[in-house]
Amino acid sequence: MLRFIISLLIIISFSNFTYSGETNYNTDNLFHVGQMNSYDKNFSLYFKTREKSILARGENFNYVTDFPQDLYIYDYKTKTSSPLISYEWFPSQAKFFLEEYDFPVFPEDFAYYLLRDNNTLIMISAIKNIKTNFQFDIANKKLNQYSSTGKLEFIISSVAKNCGHSHLQENYKCNYYKPLISNNLIN
Repeated sequence: MLRFIISLLIIISFSNFTYSGETNYNTDNLFHVGQMNSYDKNFSLYFKTREKSILARGENFNYVTDFPQDLYIYDYKTKTSSPLISYEWFPSQAKFFLEEYDFPVFPEDFAYYLLRDNNTLIMISAIKNIKTNFQFDIANKKLNQYSSTGKLEFIISSVAKNCGHSHLQENYKCNYYKPLISNNLIN
């Protein structure tokens, strides 16, 4: 009888130890797909599909990119929408920083991390052959190369973590950032 009770306790404790709750893997938990709001709720960033397709040179052959998407900003105060990162200027600016990559890049080829200052976008490449990432100043509409020695840690290319003290009286804390990605990137 004692042997039975001990065996039963071991089985129960082992089953409780190995049981893990159901994990819900939803893309909304990892990414903002197609649209995201700023932290201060003053504007929204979203992807808008172009009306015309673009013919671009590919790595293996010429191809038509079927209606790529540009990044737009919608201002809630003025109720206006305008292109933020578009195909008209982005490929030529990006080519300046992409010395080792000879093919055009599109705004939708990146994951966009909006930082807590609501002005800085960190653009992490979603294309394996592009090794350069960018930093975009929303107010000045200026694109720069992102220094990989910055304070942000990019975790599995989905969530960025920034830890530290923002003020002297504040406790040490970590902020996690989910990126904005295009619908075309996951399709």
